Amino acid sequence: MPVKAKAKPRPHFSDWDVAKITAVLVLADGTVIEGYGFGAEGEAVAEVCFNTAMTGYQEVLTDPSYAGQIVTFTFPHIGNVGTNDEDGETTNLAASAAVKGCIVKAPITEPANYRAKNHFDKWLKSRGIIGLSGVDTRELTNLIREKGMPNGVIAHNAKGKFDIKKLTAMAKAWGGLEGLDLAKDVSLTQRMSWDEKLWDWETGYTHGEGKFNVVAIDYGMKRNILRCLTSAGCKVTVVPATAKAADILAMKPDGIFLSNGPGDPAATGEYAVTEIRALVDSGKPIFGICLGHQMLALALGAKTLKMHQGHHGANHPVKDYTTNKVEIVSMNHGFAVDRKSLPKGVVETHVSLFDGSNCGIALEGKPVFSVQHHPEASPGPQDSHYLFKRFVGMMERA
Repeated sequence: MPVKAKAKPRPHFSDWDVAKITAVLVLADGTVIEGYGFGAEGEAVAEVCFNTAMTGYQEVLTDPSYAGQIVTFTFPHIGNVGTNDEDGETTNLAASAAVKGCIVKAPITEPANYRAKNHFDKWLKSRGIIGLSGVDTRELTNLIREKGMPNGVIAHNAKGKFDIKKLTAMAKAWGGLEGLDLAKDVSLTQRMSWDEKLWDWETGYTHGEGKFNVVAIDYGMKRNILRCLTSAGCKVTVVPATAKAADILAMKPDGIFLSNGPGDPAATGEYAVTEIRALVDSGKPIFGICLGHQMLALALGAKTLKMHQGHHGANHPVKDYTTNKVEIVSMNHGFAVDRKSLPKGVVETHVSLFDGSNCGIALEGKPVFSVQHHPEASPGPQDSHYLFKRFVGMMERA
């Protein structure tokens, strides 16, 4: 039976009109979750996932990998430190917001951080992102864990008027993320040079170029990946997702980077896998992350699959078989490499200690490797920053 979960007004909602429901989440199975809207008004259909990070909501909501998704934050207090001009992760600033909406438990307070430049509510409005507050996010998270990531519609209307039948039909009619190539929606369309380094407490962001020429293919890249590459000693040129291998090799790179991104790797792979295969054949050092990892696996003959609930958060334990150490990492993916499909010559290097899913591969005999998780963090721990140095080491030996 469909569940109708109503938000419960609380005394500390002093600045909110708790008597009126102004936002809803309607799932394809008829479930209706009511609450209080903030951010942009309107309707958006997407896949609903949950993220367990306790910090870094601005980085999460600007990560292009969340295209086509609504993020439910399990941490109850989101937005309370406001937003700033430095923590956005979108590389393609001209693209519209990738994430469709966010769901939180507690209402947003006034910004309480020395770096804050804007209120979270206004920041969401400026990006067209819909917010839903007053929700039992623990119950919604349990629903996703039990039934998988559902398709749903998030709607915000200040008058509190919603056509539930229409919204349910929208959720049912949406085909989901399988088969969707979303990289082209968030990727740069032209080449871009990058020289910004990692943020420092004393100096903020500084600039500089290293000696290794790296071409980074943008499938929906996070800015902190570029900063990590620059800080590791790379001179980085970013190219669009549709870049051809011949054009990339003509730039005479010392190494090639395959970025993270949204959507189904098999769909993006229809035009990207052939190019990646040609780059592998060139013998150049290659490093991939997230979607880049998945498409590298496809290029090497493996398969990918849709996950039940995905991995989204900053507290995931991963074991690196090459060092025999366990790292706590950031993750954001709803697809994964099928570890059973890895062909001969492709070695599994990392594995999730949550569910045993594949989190890394390497190609025997060539300087080619990739990981499913996000070693650049932002947000999250920096346990895996060494992978950028590993990539540089490959270029040094080459």
